[in-house]
Order: sequence, then structure tokens, then C-alpha cells
Amino acid sequence: MEFEKLFNEFHKENPYFLAHFSLIRPFLAAGCVILVWKELVRGMRRRLSGDAVSPGSSMAGALPVRFVNPATVPGMPVAGERTIRFARRDLPYRQITDIDEYRFDDIQPEDTVLDIGANVGAFCIRAARYSDHVTAVEPVSSDILRENIRLNQVRVKVIEGALGDGSPSEISWDEARVTVPTYTLRQIIGMSGGCDFLKCDCEGGEWLIRPEDLAGIRRIEMELHIPPISGPPSQALLEYLSRHYDFEIERRPGHDVMGVMGILHATRRDG
Repeated sequence: MEFEKLFNEFHKENPYFLAHFSLIRPFLAAGCVILVWKELVRGMRRRLSGDAVSPGSSMAGALPVRFVNPATVPGMPVAGERTIRFARRDLPYRQITDIDEYRFDDIQPEDTVLDIGANVGAFCIRAARYSDHVTAVEPVSSDILRENIRLNQVRVKVIEGALGDGSPSEISWDEARVTVPTYTLRQIIGMSGGCDFLKCDCEGGEWLIRPEDLAGIRRIEMELHIPPISGPPSQALLEYLSRHYDFEIERRPGHDVMGVMGILHATRRDG
């Protein structure tokens, strides 16, 4: 079978994938298993053919990040990638400054953008060159995040906390460990004044999202996690995404080793 051939070639490059998938399979209903496998097969086909995006995708032909909108601060020149700066600090956690896994050059000036799991600002600072309405949610590195926002002279609102169920929670990132308030996605949207574009990378916290809270969100860029990083994937969330969004789950070499299912690129297809 074609599927077996594709899977065998994929598994040669990713020897830990089967072990990780076996951890999540018992938690998924048959329909969700099929959904996840379909996306992985599509990803395998693209990797074997050398294509990054399926030809029929609405995102096919997307260019690397480029800044085309006027600067958000009067008198500030329109920025190119090399103009983004990050403070360097000796901190007990990774400071992520490159985000080539995300696609976001379709952010519109009027969009309200949420960056959940902002780290030191790699996404939200770039997004703020497209829109003046950007909110970053970060539980661990909020101090250096604010410093980087000031350094780049962009307008980003910072919420010090995490995506969750509304109860205080202990959050760890590498060697850092903090206890912070958590908020549901609906609460975060309310604090931010809405959400048109959602970027989310919160180490498994994405599975706490209530599907109905995604109503009205046009675009999603989200890192999806699997055990051992996260708990089991949410069947309800996967089913909601399949009903309301055109999407793909992009895998990269080593994702399964890191406990990452892949990067979700989704565009809402209904109103």
C-alpha cells in the first residue's frame, strides 16, 4: 500500500515517532486517529516530493516573513528582518528569536493578534509591524519580553500569565519555574479586545482550549504537542478544527523526539 511505503520511509528518518504516537492513540477516538493520520500522510507526501505546502493550499506560494505595512511608531522606518533586535541576558531558559515555522504575512492592519506563549517576543514583535493590535501572553519571561518590545519600539500589550482553566498554576520552562494566574482563551480574548489571528505555543496548554472559544478567529498558527510534553490531545478540539478550518499539520525532522505533533496552519472557512 502507498500509505505503508510513505510511513516506512518517514519512520526511518524519525525512529521515535511510533513510540510517541502509541502514547496518544489510546486517548483518541477512531475519527480523530484518522484525522491526525491523514494530516501526517499529507505531510509525508510533501516531504517526499520536496514541497513545503500542498499545491491546493490557500497558503501555497507564501513568502518568508516580510514587513510591508507602515511602521507602528511615527517616524520609525519600515523594518526589515535584520532591524529586529533582542536583548541578550544570561537567563535559566531558552530565548527564542527565530520563528521560521510560523506563517503570518497575511496579518491585516485591522487584525487583533494574540501571541500565547510569547517567550521573548520573536512572534509578537514581528506581528506588531503588521498590526497595532497585538497582545502577548507569557508566564515566565515577561520582563525580557517587555524589554524587547521597548527595544523595537512596537506596540504590544503584555499579559503576565498562561493559557489554562482560570486557576493559578505552576509553569516551568527549562530551569525556570513560576506560579502564575491562568486564563481561558475566552478570558484572554476579552482582555485583548478580540482575536482575528491566534498564534499559540504553550507546551501542551493548547489542549485546554474550549473549541467554542475559537469562534470568530480567522487564522491560527499553533504548535501541537504530544506526550511526554503534554497530556493527551483534545478530541473535541481536533474535531472542531476539522469542521470549521482548512488546515495542515506541518511536521519537521525531530518533532516527534521533542514531543511535538507539528505546526498547525489553519484558516477558517466559515463565518
